[in-house]
Amino acid sequence: MLLANLTGELLIEENLKKFLLVLLVSLSVATLSQSFTWFRKIPYTLLLVIVGLCLAFVDVRLVNLSPELILLIFLPPLLFEAAWNLEWSNLKRDLIPIGLYAVVGVIISVTGVAFGLKSLPGISLATALLVGASVSATDPVSVIALFRELGVEKRLSTLMEGESLFNDGIAVVAFSLLVGISAGTEKFSLTNSVAQFFAFMGIGIGIGALIGFGISYLTERFDLPFVEQSATLVSAYGAYLISEDLGGSGVIAVVTTGMILGNFGSRIGMNPRTRLIVTEFWEFLAFFVNSIVFLLIGDQIHFAILAKNLTPIAVAIAAVILTRGVAIYSLSALSNRLAKSQISLPDQTVIWWGGLRGSVSIALALSIPNSLPDRQDTIAIVFGVVLFTLLVKGLTVKPVIDKLGLLNAQPKRQEYLEALARRAALNRVIDRISQLATRPEIEPEYQRELLNRVGEKLNGVQEEIEELRRQSPELQEFSIKQIQQELIALESDTYADFVRTGRLSEFPSPLLREVFQDGGEKKE
Repeated sequence: MLLANLTGELLIEENLKKFLLVLLVSLSVATLSQSFTWFRKIPYTLLLVIVGLCLAFVDVRLVNLSPELILLIFLPPLLFEAAWNLEWSNLKRDLIPIGLYAVVGVIISVTGVAFGLKSLPGISLATALLVGASVSATDPVSVIALFRELGVEKRLSTLMEGESLFNDGIAVVAFSLLVGISAGTEKFSLTNSVAQFFAFMGIGIGIGALIGFGISYLTERFDLPFVEQSATLVSAYGAYLISEDLGGSGVIAVVTTGMILGNFGSRIGMNPRTRLIVTEFWEFLAFFVNSIVFLLIGDQIHFAILAKNLTPIAVAIAAVILTRGVAIYSLSALSNRLAKSQISLPDQTVIWWGGLRGSVSIALALSIPNSLPDRQDTIAIVFGVVLFTLLVKGLTVKPVIDKLGLLNAQPKRQEYLEALARRAALNRVIDRISQLATRPEIEPEYQRELLNRVGEKLNGVQEEIEELRRQSPELQEFSIKQIQQELIALESDTYADFVRTGRLSEFPSPLLREVFQDGGEKKE
């Protein structure tokens, strides 16, 4: 008994040392990326992959990246943080194209990759299908982290994030079914597959909704920021684990929970200060986990195994790129025709080229049972595809976006928002100085001097705002949208106060969105 306890303590100590080493390397890369100008051109997440590759090249293995570590530990907080920040109003507008990308797009990808690999000698249909299922879903971790760093426009980011968050559930269903068929435990039946898919998704949505609304109404009863913050953390892991235990999609459950808490629960059950605390907590957690995930992805590469499978890797990469293009362009055209989605050709191009693969694909490949033939070859092909998308596509996404003119407005918008923030801050300062007249220890002359100095700064900021509007007339429309969002948030906060104080039993449906939509239609 004593020996077992001692062994357990030594194992915990060893794992802690490995964890601290991974964290130290990750934070060193973060510091390096901000200290040297050249490194700033490379997205931080991709720089971590490169550093991991360098460690793998000299055969330094930090931690063994298992499917359990990715799916149970890393994935829930990353999915929850993305869903928490995904606005339902933006997602609802593009549900049809996102649904087409997430469902039909995965089917096209699995079929196309499997067809390409099956044409090679030595590649069985089972192996080809498992590779296709593993690389069929764009990874939310990779896509969201990269797009936030690049600062792409909101709608394009919503399309990419929405697809990435939802298509994992489809890919996992396809993968689980194919593994069962390959192992001989299941037989293919279209009826059973469709039923399994709806059960898988339905359980995930149901568990996610139950936990999301439950936590929302629970936090409405008290105002304890750190307890509410902890509740969101428990709900993220709880939704995943409960849904998986009941045979549902843990990914969909976490996404559903995060969206409900971010769009509903944070409004009725959290005051603005608590919402800010919770949002900052999840931003930190996402940065923390991303730093570990991307480093370990690079560190898991075995170059000798990749070299033995260069031909199937090249075929798989070509098939992934081709099928992604077929899916995005054809489904976008269908959505534009049926739902008037108005997804432009430049946006479609970015969605096509920005379909990165990452930790989810690796987790699926690593979870292939040892009893299945060609397991190591399958894992090698998947790793090769992931590595290509992260390094080649990931490093070229920004030039593609810039070439298509989709990043031009971002620096101006950021500069404009900073100027607006300065104006708001200085106006508050002037109001505060005006209130100081009632305090006897403040001399009137000193007060007038302060007002003049701050007023001069305010005039300078106002001139800067006007100059930015002259240079970029589209900022006026951007400013109007910002004001609309503020007013919508104010309306929601007012309803939340009424519900919190018991003057209302339910959260009323918002009215301002209809007002702004009607105004936009009349303007057109």
